Parts: sequence; C-alpha cells; structure tokens
Amino acid sequence: MHRELAFTVIALLFPLTASLAAAEADWTKVDAVLGRVGTVQSDGVHRYSFPRSDLRVTLDGVDIKPALALGGWLAFRPIGDDTMVMGDLVLTEQEVSPVMARLAERGIEVTALHNHLMRAVPAPYYLHVFGRGEPAALAAAVHEALEASKTPLQLPSNAQLQSIDLDTVKIDETLGFKGKINGGVYQISVPRAEAVKDGNMDVPAAMGSAIAINFQPLGNGRAAITGDFVLTTQEVNPVLRTLREHGIEVTALHNHMLEDQPRLFFMHYWAVDDAAKLAQALKAALNNMNIKTS
Repeated sequence: MHRELAFTVIALLFPLTASLAAAEADWTKVDAVLGRVGTVQSDGVHRYSFPRSDLRVTLDGVDIKPALALGGWLAFRPIGDDTMVMGDLVLTEQEVSPVMARLAERGIEVTALHNHLMRAVPAPYYLHVFGRGEPAALAAAVHEALEASKTPLQLPSNAQLQSIDLDTVKIDETLGFKGKINGGVYQISVPRAEAVKDGNMDVPAAMGSAIAINFQPLGNGRAAITGDFVLTTQEVNPVLRTLREHGIEVTALHNHMLEDQPRLFFMHYWAVDDAAKLAQALKAALNNMNIKTS
C-alpha cells in the first residue's frame, strides 16, 4: 500500500520535476557541445552565434561582415518538460543538401530555406531549423549537421570593437530603439507588440520573432543596411511600398516558421546610402507595423 502511494506521489510530481529540470538544464554541457558559451536572453532563452567568418561575401562592392548578414544562430528555451531550439544556419549552396540530410537523420526539422540577399557572391543560403528535446542532445544533433559544412565550430577571438564609425546616437533617436555594436556592425532589435507563437509555444524576440536592423559603416557617414522586418499579412505591402519609396531594395519575402500565430512574413532588404537617411527610411517603414514602444 505504501509502495503504491509512493509511486502515485512520484507520478504526480514528475511533470513539475521534469519542468524544473528543463528550466535548470546544465547549460555548460550545451556550451561544451557547441564549442562556445551562450548568452542568456529574456524569457530564459540561451542563444549561440555561428558567424561565417570563413566566408568572404561581396555585394555591390561591399565586403559583408558576418554580423551584417552571415550570422548563423541557435536559440534554446525550456518548454514544459523539454527544450525548444530554433535557429538559422548560414550555408553555401554546396553545403545545403549534406547539412539538411544530417538534420533529418537526427530529428531536427527544417522550417525554411531561402536567400536573404540578391547579387551576393558567393550566394549564401539560410536554413531555418526547429527541434524539441533534451538541450545537449539537440545541440549535438545540430553540431553534427554543421560538421558537413565549413562553418567554424571554434569561435575566433572574442575581441570586440567598442566604437564604430557611425552616429549611433542619431540612429537610436530616429528609430526610437537603442542598438549595440557587434563585430563592426551596429545592430538594432525591435520587438513586435503582440505575442508570437509557433503552435502552442511562445516565440519571444530572442528566438527570432524580432525585427532586425543592421548598419555596416562604409565611411563618410555612409552605411550598408540589411536585416528583416517581421510582418503580418496586412503589413506586408504597406512596408514594401514604403521601403521602395525610400530607395531601399526588398530582396526576399518568406516564412520562417510552420505554425506561427499570427502568420508572419519576413521581409529582407538592402541599401547603401547616408546612414541618417537610411534610418529615416527604416523609421517610416516601422510606422506601418505593430511594434512595442521603447
């Protein structure tokens, strides 16, 4: 009788215990598997960067820094009794099929494959992934898939420039959001106002639901910009028209998730011009969207 009662208590407590175990996962094991230390974001998200520092990609005469448009990433978030991983892997054309094959073999779903930029040489491709399970096992599965590419699996020197040749104060004031310097690029993240879900799972900004705006300085106040706007159906064409009216090229439009709520479209863009002028144009596009106020 006592034994049956003990098993009943264990069964009742198991979901809570498992949930706590997921929330308190040993992230040092994930760090060890991925060969880098993750950064802890909001909502318990652990994010890992995989910059393609091995590639030299040029577009319209601009040498693209990895942080501008070649920054692969994985983000892990505890969900109930397991963990969700989402990510965006940056691959060459020759790497796509072998990496995709290994992901499929290891139970990691592919949710999108596309370009972000036009005229880039060599052309990078972006493979979006999703998985659920034990975090170290998920990390191992993606790591093994990346071994089929030339993605650097050991991070280069983590020395970061603390200054950048841009008037970042003016950019922040124009956009209404403060950015950060990363790898010689000024990056701004703008969250949407409404909650985003994939199926029944919350997808916070750190998991890829935020608008990304990146400035790479080119000297004399000029910059190259790219990133993506995260848009509902009703926002797509107003934003597209606004960008084009301001001389910003729309280079891709697609989905990143399979069961997103609301349905979201990711619009990538490219332009080279005066940085202050570009910031004004991006602000005009943001005015057509349901974003959080800073």
